[in-house]
Amino acid sequence: MAKKKILIVDDEERFGRMIKMVLDATGQYEVQIEASGKKAIPAARAFQPDLIFLDISMPDMDGVEVANQLKEDPRFKAVPILFLTGTVLKAETGPESKSGTFPILAKPVSADEIIKAIEKNLKK
Repeated sequence: MAKKKILIVDDEERFGRMIKMVLDATGQYEVQIEASGKKAIPAARAFQPDLIFLDISMPDMDGVEVANQLKEDPRFKAVPILFLTGTVLKAETGPESKSGTFPILAKPVSADEIIKAIEKNLKK
């Protein structure tokens, strides 16, 4: 079975590398990291991910703007985008928590939460 492609966009490079390490260890995912909101759109076009994790608060272009631009592109209409953010509390999130139309995971997030979110959103 082909590995699912996961794009992680987060200006906290250490956080992105941690998620990549966790996902690489499963052997099920091909992971690419981008640390800039502005670079996320061309990175997504080149990488063609099956799912995107996107930080909301980034200095150059916020995650909501990135997500909205990606969803305007027909290639990404069906690609799940999940926000990973420190701007909400865990108590404010859950399986159905959304920012507009995008699910939210609150940082800090466990490896188990990341994997469950991927599995749930790739089954749709």
